[in-house]
Amino acid sequence: MGRLLKKKDSGKQKKKKENNDSGVASETSKNNPEGASENILKVPSTLKSFGPKKTVPVAKSSTEKKEPNFLAKSIQFLREVKVELKKVTWPSKKQTMGSTLVVLVLVMIISLFLGIVDMGLSGLVRVVLQ
Repeated sequence: MGRLLKKKDSGKQKKKKENNDSGVASETSKNNPEGASENILKVPSTLKSFGPKKTVPVAKSSTEKKEPNFLAKSIQFLREVKVELKKVTWPSKKQTMGSTLVVLVLVMIISLFLGIVDMGLSGLVRVVLQ
């Protein structure tokens, strides 16, 4: 349940990214307010490095938190499921019966239609093959 209450504050990261990837027009208007024919393009920082990123393996220290075992994860999952199921709006018995009736009627109508089409096509095939 602790994970449900925690929210990541990614607003600062998004603002930083938007500032770094600002439009070309705003950059050129700052440098050249008259809009002369000089075209200055600023390359976003994400395009500057094309090579593969190398990762260096880091030795795990004994002070790092250990990952919870399977049983602890399962219990936490079931707790979260229980919390989410409390938020569900369940239909009443009348609504459930009405929906079931609609489904059954539609299944009968579609099966009747497909049966008639099947008999018609099979009769047409018999006439063509004889």
